[in-house]
Amino acid sequence: MPFVDGFQHSRYYVARIRGQKPLMDLRVIEIFLSIQGESSHAGRPCSFVRLTGCPMRCVWCDSEYTFYGGEHVSFEDIFAKLDEFGCNLVEVTGGEPLAQKAVFPFITELCDRGYEVLIETGGYVSTEEVDPRASIILDVKCPASGESSRNHWPNLERLRPDKDEVKFVVADLDDWQFANEIVAKYDLAARAKEILISPVHGVRNLAEIAEAVSLQPCEGTT
Repeated sequence: MPFVDGFQHSRYYVARIRGQKPLMDLRVIEIFLSIQGESSHAGRPCSFVRLTGCPMRCVWCDSEYTFYGGEHVSFEDIFAKLDEFGCNLVEVTGGEPLAQKAVFPFITELCDRGYEVLIETGGYVSTEEVDPRASIILDVKCPASGESSRNHWPNLERLRPDKDEVKFVVADLDDWQFANEIVAKYDLAARAKEILISPVHGVRNLAEIAEAVSLQPCEGTT
């Protein structure tokens, strides 16, 4: 039995060999309604679709529970839950949501249904196939994450100043310097709608990082 998106996906396979339209689904950890806590959309009511799986293993990851598990949920069942919430803003997140191939048609259908769509992505998977109506929140991995070598840099070149945001999660001053260098190299002040700086949860040198950011902010940072 072949694997699709890293999971055995028998219903998809059976439908395909029979020449039928596949039953589209995603492997989902949770679907919930909350208040957006990050990005320039902070404070807005938002429905979250959190998907299973991530190819990266950041040292400070706060969502390791998304690496495995979850359940296959059909598109229609997901839409039914979102309709029940009655919230127009939807964020597709993970894990790494773009690691599941079926997420791309799902994003398109969300847009077709009139939702305002945010995609929170770790930057390892290409954003090229994401429906252009969706907004990207791109998390660039800094050195302390242990995964900075896996950033897919062409993603930065696709950012749009009217829609997309870029985020750096920093653990120390070396991460902050790295963020400054990437902002300058890719002209992110002009290329992205917002540049977001977020500290790693629980770092002891938070005051030092905050002082550095305030004294030498990247142009356009929040």
